[in-house]
Amino acid sequence: MDFFLEISRNYILWTSVTSWFAAQLIKCAVSLVREKKFSPLMLMSSGGMPSSHTSFVVSLSIMVGLHSGFDSILFAISATFSAVIMYDATGVRQHAGKQAAVLNMLIENLNDPNISLEKKLKELLGHTPKQVMAGAALGVVVALAAGVFYGYIIL
Repeated sequence: MDFFLEISRNYILWTSVTSWFAAQLIKCAVSLVREKKFSPLMLMSSGGMPSSHTSFVVSLSIMVGLHSGFDSILFAISATFSAVIMYDATGVRQHAGKQAAVLNMLIENLNDPNISLEKKLKELLGHTPKQVMAGAALGVVVALAAGVFYGYIIL
């Protein structure tokens, strides 16, 4: 039982989860404005504006820095982890999404009954640099708000 109690009290973790959830809600709002319809699937989707992965890891890094110091080993590990996640979001995952779009288009246009997919490949995988920067900004804002709430930052 101590494990669950400790997890429930880990405000650094919950700040990061809150940042991720806020990004997912913003994605729903952006989708609502663009598509003129609400898509609950956007709550669990990857890709889109803003990057929830980036928001999550940036808020984690800021909170670790506030708690342990920005010169600590823990912050260095967290910041490095965040950089890898952000690089992956704009690099590997974005290119995989572009490749999925091309494959979907090719298969659609081949008109060969022997070549088909059970369902289309997911195209919205990665992020543009703008989406990652928006996620990073959201992560900073959520972490700073939590820093004020938890007394790390005195206004």
